[in-house]
Amino acid sequence: MFYNFLFPQYLRGRAVSLILLLIRIFFAVMFFMHGLDKMRNFDVLSETFPSIMGLGSYTTLMLAIFCEFACSLFLMTGLITRIILIPMILSMAVAFFDVHDGMMPQGELSLIYLIVFFGLFICGPGRYSVDYLIDKRLQKDRQNDEEAARTLNGKA
Repeated sequence: MFYNFLFPQYLRGRAVSLILLLIRIFFAVMFFMHGLDKMRNFDVLSETFPSIMGLGSYTTLMLAIFCEFACSLFLMTGLITRIILIPMILSMAVAFFDVHDGMMPQGELSLIYLIVFFGLFICGPGRYSVDYLIDKRLQKDRQNDEEAARTLNGKA
């Protein structure tokens, strides 16, 4: 038993899903708070926010707020997780490599977010997510459609 604790062959599905849920919620709430702070200070930040790829401070700030505020809400629930992680990953990559020039410790937080979001992108949201519920429902509908098609083909 102690050996299995120290050297697990693999993690069970529910344990992994619980860990993914906790990571999703924790980092989404933290990211959400950054977006909320940007919304509260929008007037000041819209003039001083770094302009990325010639988009201008205002547009770049709007994109950052979308990533940090709106995408975080989707990440918390696990809805369209991999899709919304794409702008979040891109945002943190730009923050780390462009805004902070890939330097530590200035870019440390953006690098942490980047690594966590990339890990979630690879792993997916887990079973404690809206994506999982949707997938489960779609699989059930597909099975019903296949059974109906077999029944029709058998009678024809």
